[in-house]
Amino acid sequence: MSVGVAILGSTGSIGCSALQVLARQRERFRVVALTAHSNADLLQRQATDWAPGYVGIVNGGRREAGGGMRTGPECLVEAATHPDVQIVVNAIVGAAGLEATLAALRAGKRVALANKETLVMAGELVTRTAREGGGEIVPVDSEHSAVLQCITGRRAGELARLILTASGGPFRTWTPERVAGATVDEALRHPTWKMGKKITVDSASLVNKALEVIEAHFLFGLPYEGVDVVVHPQSVVHAFVEFVDGSVLAQVGFPTMELPILYALTHPDRVPDAGARRFDPVAAGTLTFEPVAAGLYPAYGLGRAAALVGGTAATTFNAANEVAVELFLEGKIRFGRIAETIARVLEGHHATAAASLETVLAADADARRLAREAACS
Repeated sequence: MSVGVAILGSTGSIGCSALQVLARQRERFRVVALTAHSNADLLQRQATDWAPGYVGIVNGGRREAGGGMRTGPECLVEAATHPDVQIVVNAIVGAAGLEATLAALRAGKRVALANKETLVMAGELVTRTAREGGGEIVPVDSEHSAVLQCITGRRAGELARLILTASGGPFRTWTPERVAGATVDEALRHPTWKMGKKITVDSASLVNKALEVIEAHFLFGLPYEGVDVVVHPQSVVHAFVEFVDGSVLAQVGFPTMELPILYALTHPDRVPDAGARRFDPVAAGTLTFEPVAAGLYPAYGLGRAAALVGGTAATTFNAANEVAVELFLEGKIRFGRIAETIARVLEGHHATAAASLETVLAADADARRLAREAACS
């Protein structure tokens, strides 16, 4: 019998990639639910192609939400807890993905998690909810998927250190002064990955890697000092895993989200997939690695510092970044102002334990308000 899948954020880059994977695996999976934020036209086309039992749009009026679409943010939780769904692909961008993840885990679903912010905002709450509800978190991020692939089948206690890789984004060879004044078009020219605008800007600032360090801490149970990052411009090696005896394994592949998506759906098993691009080491060419240049990526250091503080500090870091990136994409602040805004908000934050959804959402809302004030002052 096929496995029921819900895709939250089906019109984004990850959601569209997930549907491409599922199109090649129709005998194993069926699409039960689709949701999108606001792209009603594409969502309607997807619904026509897949005929899911549930279709929802977060930001759609009656005119846009025709054909039986449910509307409003509650559609995310409804799709995530649908009784015919066993796997929820959470491809929502930003803090909006948190409540759906918690609802799915409470309902005992597997969450194929592409929403970085869920674990960053509320890692302790999310992992506790998974334990109590019988749900499961399987990462979709290429770096965390790489780690999972390297450690599956290993005994607890064998893992010593992780090294996540970062492309370095479009500004890797720039001076800090030039980066501070980068335009939106320049920030969106990612050298190796095709992603949504917010994630692409996060890659340019290396905020995405700070978020991934926090995710790795909660996913794999390592202290923050056991999670390192190196710049790898070719984006072929997705992560290194070091074991207690000093041995190191790496997972490699050409940049594509389809492989980690498929593995999140089938973990711990592997299934044939004729559509996946096969790796060729000769075609990959020379692979290089560099340290993270702190002067180029100040927001990365802010994220790691917030992680060490713990609790709502990480929630605040994420919220301040989301607001700053939104303002940058709207042309209201310069690129360098992103890190400056995050720093100002964190300076005034007094962290508490992120023990409940109410606490997390309150910290998130407060940080967003302060970020708008800081960015525009």
